[in-house]
Amino acid sequence: MKRKSFITTLALFATLPFVSCSKSESKGKLTIALLLKSKGNQYFVTCEKGARIAAAQINAELKVDGPINSDPAKQNEIVENWITDGVDVIVAACENKDSISTALRKARAAGIKVVTYDADAQPDARSFFVNQATAQGIGEQLIDTAATLTGSEGEFAIITGTLTSANLNEWIKHIKARHAAKYPNMKLVDIKPCDDQKDKAQQETTNLLSTYPDLKVIVSVTSPGVPGAAEAVKQAGKTGKVKVVGLGLPSENNAYVKEGVTQGVILWNVENLGYLAIMAGAAVAKGDLVAGATEFDGGKLGTMEVTGDQIILGKPVVFTRENIDQFKF
Repeated sequence: MKRKSFITTLALFATLPFVSCSKSESKGKLTIALLLKSKGNQYFVTCEKGARIAAAQINAELKVDGPINSDPAKQNEIVENWITDGVDVIVAACENKDSISTALRKARAAGIKVVTYDADAQPDARSFFVNQATAQGIGEQLIDTAATLTGSEGEFAIITGTLTSANLNEWIKHIKARHAAKYPNMKLVDIKPCDDQKDKAQQETTNLLSTYPDLKVIVSVTSPGVPGAAEAVKQAGKTGKVKVVGLGLPSENNAYVKEGVTQGVILWNVENLGYLAIMAGAAVAKGDLVAGATEFDGGKLGTMEVTGDQIILGKPVVFTRENIDQFKF
């Protein structure tokens, strides 16, 4: 190229407006960040499995992170790092609804799309919430199962994850409401947090069995709490005398169910929840899922219904001796 032509070309480029491109535009694929409540929780390991299936299907880059244990401050730190990295989408399970919302709003202000799953943030901190089931439905299913096992009478206690977990507190609220309305002969004696750790759930249950010798049933609203409570009941020699029900993974409760230590395990398809969360995040990023939408393409799950700003995965599954071997998560 002649020098004059070269200079003219440079001058032409200098007059053009600067156009930035997002990370996804420069790489040709979306970068989706999946935030877990805790890495050590098998529930979220299973969510991640479904998320990776979805990411591979849509050719997206998937980043996954979360605290070792349920830690709202650590979740905030991870979100801040992702803002700096310039990811395209954050898909978050929120330990503390209020705490993380500030960080997620900052992400949205930076042009990052935000979807929540499993446990929600404040509505203005995300576009959509991928909900496993309605809070009322979950709470009522748990207390109804406990009542059936105890003849609707006697003492019961609740094992929760943390006392600040918004979705677990919402489920407990509905347990209490249903209990007050339908089961006056049942008495809630205590609520104990296990920090989403099986060993701590076992210890808390052992303490409950000692403190309340007439306890009839343990209800766990967190998945590590079910096998933890079951192990405590088994070691105390109270199998069948103290019932165990809760939200749990079939893989973690198979043996306890077959031994008759745990009578009621209830959950949704957790792998599908992780899958759906990523599909929703990608759809928002691509403009296929926008405010006012009534449905969107959920990939292998088919067309998913959207109600307001929520996408409901579906009805919980009840795992029994007869069907628990059919579920591999």
